[in-house]
Amino acid sequence: MALKRMDNVGIVVEDLGETIEFFRELGLELEGRATIEGEWAGRVTGLAHQCVEIAMMRTPDGHSRLELSRFLAPDVVADHRNAPVNALGYLRVMFAVDDIDETLERLRRRGAQLVGEVVRYKDIYRLCYIRGPEGVLIGLAQELS
Repeated sequence: MALKRMDNVGIVVEDLGETIEFFRELGLELEGRATIEGEWAGRVTGLAHQCVEIAMMRTPDGHSRLELSRFLAPDVVADHRNAPVNALGYLRVMFAVDDIDETLERLRRRGAQLVGEVVRYKDIYRLCYIRGPEGVLIGLAQELS
């Protein structure tokens, strides 16, 4: 059996509403919200008695999703939001955008901060990292034609 696709990337946050609005501003669409709990959920995650509120965000092309989660129980045990780009583990999600300058301008109004600077990679891309809601690291890439 072959791999079919990557289904989603998950990010745990404290303020689900603010984070949803930030990713809406970026261009993702809210696909749905739900509260997940019960014995079956704990068997999947290894967290007994979990209760988590999730929001599934979808890219405009419908091919990629971002799952935002806010744990109500158990308590969050670690915080990696301010880890530098060379930290071990899952770190960031990158989005392709039409106009990196316009995107940065819109996201700055929602609190985004540029990590370094916008750089040009050959004649292929303009790239940058930003810190979004709660310090989440996000990459932006504008393909140059």
